[in-house]
Amino acid sequence: MSYTANVIKVMIASPVDVPQERRIVRELIHEWNAIHSEDRGIVLMPVCWETHSSPEMGDRPQAIVNRQVLSDSDLLIAVFWTRLGSPTGEAQSGTVEEIEEHRRAGKPAMIYFSSAPVLPDSVDSGQYQALKTFKDSCRKRGLIEEYENLSQFREKLVRQLAQTIIRNFTADEVNLADLPVIRPDPIPSISSAARELLLEATQDTNGVIMRLQTHGGTSVVTHGRNFVSSSDARETARWRSAVDELYRQDMIEDRTGKGEVFFVTDQGYIIADRLRDQSPA
Repeated sequence: MSYTANVIKVMIASPVDVPQERRIVRELIHEWNAIHSEDRGIVLMPVCWETHSSPEMGDRPQAIVNRQVLSDSDLLIAVFWTRLGSPTGEAQSGTVEEIEEHRRAGKPAMIYFSSAPVLPDSVDSGQYQALKTFKDSCRKRGLIEEYENLSQFREKLVRQLAQTIIRNFTADEVNLADLPVIRPDPIPSISSAARELLLEATQDTNGVIMRLQTHGGTSVVTHGRNFVSSSDARETARWRSAVDELYRQDMIEDRTGKGEVFFVTDQGYIIADRLRDQSPA
């Protein structure tokens, strides 16, 4: 049955190094709608420059994005990890400009910083230093949030998104304890081999697992490690099966369709983070 609802546009802002977090923000917005929109009379609409802007000439690219997308947004969620972004001519980066424009309009902004480990060689030192400076300035001007992994980011954003919507976009008093809680699904049961392979793959810069068949036998390789260390048929079958198991559970995907190169999915990263959280210190 149809119902009337106010649309709240949620701008997702970030540099290019946090694609998984951007996906999680969109997923949680849709989950919020599924649970709360009819009762609250509010629908959250995720918006971002790559989906809601169109070609236009006559101004700076970021100014066009600000006019076409940001100006109509009601809430902004920004996420950073190792990069601040590219200068726009008016600000240190597009994301920074979006945050500052949004704040000047008196609209709420939720800003998150990842403290997840990163390979030193993959970090642009200039970008990282600029990010640290910006992060320090944000601390002096308000409350920011930090997270250590994707699972923690998801859990914090679920709660804080509900709080922000209630605080800024509803008129009546609501007891947060009475709201349904979106809880993470149980961790799927996987074999020890699949678990070991997944955890290693999420440490790979590109999240890639290669399963190759050559004259020398089978190789299952990720993060510089070949898991098939001998020609023993049983060991080979174990690691081939581990790849198939991760694929069946949507933790890795075969983008080429050849069964040779697999990429860790968002689900795979989330499960790996939760597996690490469960491990004894």
